[in-house]
Amino acid sequence: MPKKGFFMQEIFLCSISNVSSGDCSEDCAYCTQSSHHQGQIRRYKYKKEEDVLQEAKALRALGALGFCLVTSGRGLDSKKCDYIARLARTIKQEVPDLHLIACCGRADVDSLRFLKENGIDSYNHNLESSQNFFPHICSTHPWEERFSTCENTLKAGLSLCSGGIFGLGESFEDRIDLLRTLQSLTPATTPINFFIPNPSLPIKQNVMSAPEALECLVLAKEFLPKTRLMVAGGREVVFGSDQQGIFDCGVEAIVLGDYLTTKGDAPKKDLERLQTYGLKIATSCH
Repeated sequence: MPKKGFFMQEIFLCSISNVSSGDCSEDCAYCTQSSHHQGQIRRYKYKKEEDVLQEAKALRALGALGFCLVTSGRGLDSKKCDYIARLARTIKQEVPDLHLIACCGRADVDSLRFLKENGIDSYNHNLESSQNFFPHICSTHPWEERFSTCENTLKAGLSLCSGGIFGLGESFEDRIDLLRTLQSLTPATTPINFFIPNPSLPIKQNVMSAPEALECLVLAKEFLPKTRLMVAGGREVVFGSDQQGIFDCGVEAIVLGDYLTTKGDAPKKDLERLQTYGLKIATSCH
């Protein structure tokens, strides 16, 4: 246990609700939700409002402060926008202290402002990789579209959540370029994902080693010292049960529970692990 007077590092817990899954027309080579890859995943249009609300309540009870509503597909059309706004209003009414994040692809300023007016606090749109490497992993939309959506998020007055995926076959220079671009956007939170191989995906990279992944986190912290650094997808696969090094690198947030199409550790297991490391669960978004 920490000694008296010892400052306990606070870890922000965020959870994901995949509210619309699969059948995406984009060909992102790292994503099992793409219809191009025919991954063995669950596919559905829109989750029931009550089901999403129950998820939000259960995860908040476990200590999650962030709750991200994710839809598949290229962008935020009017139907999707109305659906996310409705979910946000319902959740805020029942769980007012949750920080709500929307992740719905390409979005214009007016749509983002509408989401903010209806209870969304942050918008997540990852750059995924460098501008130079992105054409190697996606041909159906340009990297510039992703960057523009991040700029639109800031113009709309929403908090920006943007990061990327390491281990796609990118070079060290690509990693630096991605982090430098993120630095220019000054996101409030940057999720760092590590590629998880899947038989349905065209990318045939091995799982990144834990030492290399830690180097990526150290780099990210150097470029983004004032940004909340979050380890998201791939955490369990890359680091296994020994995750102390993640937090030694300055990571301040993790995803609690499941991801979009892959399972995470049981939330209680993560909570016990954090306690073992002498880490405190954040009780405020600030």
